[in-house]
Amino acid sequence: MRRSLSLCYDAVVRRVLVLNTTYEPINVCSARRALVLLLKKKAEVLEYSERTFRSERDCLHVPCVIKLCSYVRVPRRGARRISRRAVFARDRFRCQYCGADRKLTVDHVVPRSKGGVHAWDNVVTSCAPCNLRKGDRTPRAADMRLSRAPRPPDPTSFVYMYGEEVHASWLPYLEPTTAAG
Repeated sequence: MRRSLSLCYDAVVRRVLVLNTTYEPINVCSARRALVLLLKKKAEVLEYSERTFRSERDCLHVPCVIKLCSYVRVPRRGARRISRRAVFARDRFRCQYCGADRKLTVDHVVPRSKGGVHAWDNVVTSCAPCNLRKGDRTPRAADMRLSRAPRPPDPTSFVYMYGEEVHASWLPYLEPTTAAG
């Protein structure tokens, strides 16, 4: 007989950090998905939260961090598809010219009309006013300065794609990258 879990909305929305067997962060998933991985013995829990899922027979603690039991090959650095959301996540949802976090757009550092390419090292997050001010010029020609040079995203950038705060239990697994970023 199939057991069903009674899920509260708050717990379903909860996010769980997924680590590869090498402890490298590779994904963020819902608590429900994490529990499925645990029940199928495809992952093990490294950190628990205070929340629980309840069924008529069981009470399962919701994890914060899980580690996969078998290695998953991850695409190389820079191989990730360039999207607005990915650029915003890499730049921590901040304009790379003024630091604003509103009215965000993607800007080509060297404009495409001037021979710039659509690549990780030529796109940055920019607020609409800065993008308008820069126009069809390079930052130097517009007398603007980037807070940091654009680069391919680090392996943990996907964590910030959700736009939520990073859970404290995740920090030990993200520290090597966040300390440098």
